Amino acid sequence: MQREALLRVGAQQLSIHFSDEQMKQLLRYVDLLQEWNQRMNLTAITDTQEIITKHLLDSLSVTSVQAFSETTRVIDIGTGAGLPGIPLAILYPQVQFTLLDAVRKKITFLEEVKTQLSLQNVHAIHGRAEDYARQLEHREQYDLALSRAVALLPTLVEYALPFVRVGGFFIAYKGETVFQEIEQATPAIALFGGTLDAVHAVRTPTDKLHYLVAIRKISTTPEKYPRKAGKPSKQALLSAARE
Repeated sequence: MQREALLRVGAQQLSIHFSDEQMKQLLRYVDLLQEWNQRMNLTAITDTQEIITKHLLDSLSVTSVQAFSETTRVIDIGTGAGLPGIPLAILYPQVQFTLLDAVRKKITFLEEVKTQLSLQNVHAIHGRAEDYARQLEHREQYDLALSRAVALLPTLVEYALPFVRVGGFFIAYKGETVFQEIEQATPAIALFGGTLDAVHAVRTPTDKLHYLVAIRKISTTPEKYPRKAGKPSKQALLSAARE
């Protein structure tokens, strides 16, 4: 199947509609990802069809969640090669996307993508979530935080919830261990000001089931969180009593 047809069929399955120009941007992004991946490790998935199904369409599946439709400012934490942020930014030019990653070369790639695709709604920043979440211009300033293939949920909520305003959401892309991770993360979710809103099961064009965990921010995150860089990944807070 030609890549244009594959992308359109997959989008229809997800009830997503985009213009011819957005189609061109998405496919140009695929080209850039493949070109740059020859020089640096951006993704282990290199086949064109798999990039479309396992990266682009998987990233866009979040549009089925009601929390996404109510947002104007999004942060993609640990964005890597720009997933899910870049495909979403292409489809939603009215939404502002901040793409955060701790690897400098990946931000360099994203700056090139932003230029090549003329994405005025994308801001790529280099750094760690634990550091940026303490800055006033980022702390509790986002309607929505997203994270895909970054860490286990008990760690992710400490990265993400400090960025989210009260009333906003954090949505994590998860696989088959989702319910075990939710059980482990429940104390941390409450500690950082969140509550589990819903778990959405999504079947992508690859016919593989994955889950979108939507956590609503209901109270301000205590000032001492997130902990200093590196600590959340080494020692997730599995109990609200632990520091």
